[in-house]
Amino acid sequence: MRFSTIRSKLTRNEASLCVTLHLADPSVFELTSLFGFDAILIDLEHHGLSVETAGQLMRAARVGPTDIIARPGKGEFMRMGRLLELGAQAILYPRCDSPAEAAEVVRWAKFAPLGQRGFDGASPDSAYSFMPMRDYIEHANRETLVIIQIEDQRSLDQVEAIATTPGVDLIMLGAADYSILSGFAGDFDHPSVMQAVERIARAAHKAGKHWVRSVGTPEQAQQSLEMGCRLLLHNADILMIKNGLLQIQQNFSPLGFQFDNRLAKDARIAFGRR
Repeated sequence: MRFSTIRSKLTRNEASLCVTLHLADPSVFELTSLFGFDAILIDLEHHGLSVETAGQLMRAARVGPTDIIARPGKGEFMRMGRLLELGAQAILYPRCDSPAEAAEVVRWAKFAPLGQRGFDGASPDSAYSFMPMRDYIEHANRETLVIIQIEDQRSLDQVEAIATTPGVDLIMLGAADYSILSGFAGDFDHPSVMQAVERIARAAHKAGKHWVRSVGTPEQAQQSLEMGCRLLLHNADILMIKNGLLQIQQNFSPLGFQFDNRLAKDARIAFGRR
């Protein structure tokens, strides 16, 4: 198992920047890691990646210093263990409901005495059996990060207890689902969103832990850094490609080029704007 870039920066109170990759192409992971980003988020909660495919993508990312943050689905503890064995440095666990569930995540992510994670010494995480068992277990427990995602008001009301759960390293607001479940879908400027972010920041600080925020702009990132956030999630490959293609169309439309943009057309039809 490699040393975690994020963990190393956290010990120096430095911030890390993570990008999300949805495309199941190893070259994209290789490119991003060679660019030297601190972390890549690979999302198995919302996308159709298999564990085997995730392993190939993680392998491609090992060319550089980039950590892998893997997000399994809620309750996928066995899958979570396999993602760690394949080399993920961090688990981002979604939809955590309580301190008890946070403790269950730790139980499956950490070896004894911190948890009850099962041992397999033949994986990339253990350097394919080149690490003595005791050294590997100690190293894995120290370097593996557990990030707990808070996504509804019920779990937000318990965030202080979740933050103090032994073995939890970072906490994060899932702003999209929080806005949906709170009745103001997609309104990230709603006062309740900022109040939730501030509560998470306070809970993390009080517990001596760190917190994570997904940011859309450098200005929002600067605000988060000033609030003490030390892991920022920004942008995803799908959005980068979408925005790049839109920019090409905007640049070339004045030259007389026309585009049958089915996505834009379908969106207009869906919302009654023919």
